[in-house]
Amino acid sequence: MKKSYMRRWAICICAFVLTVSTVTAQKKKVLPEAATPYFTLPTATPSVPTEDGFLQRWMLLEPISAPVRTNTVFTDSYLREKFYNDYLPTVMLRLPKDGSTQQVGKETLRWHALDSKLFNVKLFRFATSFEKQKYGVVFWAVTAIDSPEEMTDVRLAIGSNGASIWWLNGGKEAVMLSGDRRMVRDDVVSPKLTLKKGRNYLVGAVINGPGMSDFCVRFLDAQGNPIRNIKLNVK
Repeated sequence: MKKSYMRRWAICICAFVLTVSTVTAQKKKVLPEAATPYFTLPTATPSVPTEDGFLQRWMLLEPISAPVRTNTVFTDSYLREKFYNDYLPTVMLRLPKDGSTQQVGKETLRWHALDSKLFNVKLFRFATSFEKQKYGVVFWAVTAIDSPEEMTDVRLAIGSNGASIWWLNGGKEAVMLSGDRRMVRDDVVSPKLTLKKGRNYLVGAVINGPGMSDFCVRFLDAQGNPIRNIKLNVK
């Protein structure tokens, strides 16, 4: 009788484990087919910059509606008004969890951990792949940068379409790209910055009205060479 009871109990445990495994497999994140030419899902291994130093691993927030008909309004004062007053208190300078949601006004938006297959991050393709609004939007991007040592006199080199602001390690603004612009490598380079030993956080906000949206980011050392001995994480 006791052996029969134990056998039934073992069968129940096996069935439970199988059910949990099945549910877990079903919940495994799958990238939309439309996104696969541009993105992959991050692995457990930290990402490293490309040979030219560009950062490819990011946490991206689904686009926030920002109805603008022209990109000519993106002056310095306009960007600071929008980002600092309308969004920054809500989208805090932190590393969110993949799949977590963010309430921005009446919109409930989701964070996505993604690796770009290209040197730049195709925000327009990100929006369309997840069937989100693609024009008149604000995108937020966050990544964690692990540095093996303190690096002084480094510069943050940015290109974006359209305007953007970037912050390193907290609320201090590192660099701004204002106006109606296309993405160009190293379009704007920041003043001298410091990457501290250990974990650093880089946050960017890109706003665009009509047209495509994307960005590219890399760090340059004091001699202007791309920095590659860093690792990128979204956990």
